[in-house]
Amino acid sequence: MVKLALRTGLRWKVSLAIAAVSALVAVALSLVVHNAARVSMLDNSRAAMNERVQSAQRMYEKYRILGFGAKLDDERLPEQLKKEAARGLRATYLGNTGAAGPEVWASVPLRDGRVLSVHTQFKDRARVLQDLDRVLVLGSVSVVMGGIALGVLIGDQLSRRLRKAATAARKLAEGDSEVRVRDAIGGRVRDETDDLARAVDGMAEALQQRLEAERRVTADIAHELRTPVTGLLTAAELLPPGRPTELVRDRAQAMRQLVEDVLEVARLDGFAERAELQEIALAEFVTRRVRVAAPEARVTVLRDAHVSTDPRRLERILGNLLANAARHGKPPFEVTVEGRVLRVRDHGPGFPEALLKDGPSRFRTGSKDRAGTGHGLGLTIAAGQARVLGARLTFRNAEPTAEGREGAVAVLWLPESAPTNTGSFPVIEVPD
Repeated sequence: MVKLALRTGLRWKVSLAIAAVSALVAVALSLVVHNAARVSMLDNSRAAMNERVQSAQRMYEKYRILGFGAKLDDERLPEQLKKEAARGLRATYLGNTGAAGPEVWASVPLRDGRVLSVHTQFKDRARVLQDLDRVLVLGSVSVVMGGIALGVLIGDQLSRRLRKAATAARKLAEGDSEVRVRDAIGGRVRDETDDLARAVDGMAEALQQRLEAERRVTADIAHELRTPVTGLLTAAELLPPGRPTELVRDRAQAMRQLVEDVLEVARLDGFAERAELQEIALAEFVTRRVRVAAPEARVTVLRDAHVSTDPRRLERILGNLLANAARHGKPPFEVTVEGRVLRVRDHGPGFPEALLKDGPSRFRTGSKDRAGTGHGLGLTIAAGQARVLGARLTFRNAEPTAEGREGAVAVLWLPESAPTNTGSFPVIEVPD
């Protein structure tokens, strides 16, 4: 069963709410005014006919003249008035009260036993009521339209502030620690969005302080470990030859590499790194580096390009991607150069879902379908170095081949313009 989610803006929700309330109020007031006017019109009509029948009675009894359209013993006289006349009472009766106007009867019994009655239809009063209804409809429509306009104005202001807050929060999530939501929304209005902005800013500052403290602790630990690890490597060189010595040297070298990687991650997290730019031919550069780092990998050049980048950092990215493919994937390994786009693919089980969703994370080596070796720093360093280059590094899993092999694909998108000296990065358009 497919569920369709309808997404509407806040300003339209506010507008519809205000319009609905305005419409309810306008309809209720219109009904009250209409009913009050109708009751008043009918009462006035009855009173007018009552006076008319009394005037007709006095004229008939004094001059024996039927005036005001009066009739004696009218055959059309309603039964209710006949009954009241039989009781000796003067009475009025409402007949048809439709759109043509109220039809009103009035009767009075005479001394000779006959019944004098008058009858008329107040068409002019019906037209007055119709004109009133038209005015009420126009007024109701005006109130609803005004409510919609007011709702759009209020909702747009609130929606604009929330969109600015969301944009600022998104920049915070992307790593821009200088952004503050309160400054982004601005304005003189003080409402709940200011409370939300202050809460988000407070959370961002707390997270930034915690991350900075974590980065400093990590850097300090790695820095303090560098000296004893170097001493351990030096001492291992003095051990006599043999298998135990090789194991000690191997583990000491691995520990030294881990310390250097942690220090590099700490420097990248501090956003203090700057690229030293050179103009290079990308295809030739990649071919030479792959031949040294992974001789078994196949390089395919679809289109060459000259780029302005930092060769050392680009070599570091390429080496880490190839090392990750060799550690977690399966051959054959393929490196493709297509203009400013560099792809590294293996034919192993592919990247884990957590990495595809959240990106590389330090000390997280992947899911159970990967080899599980390493410390998870290789792709983290590659992503950090790509950020310094103003490039973008993406990860995806390839479609299965005819042989059933899938594979992980890392794609490096180099920018057309290099990052500036201030550390700002160009926007890279990545196709879907």
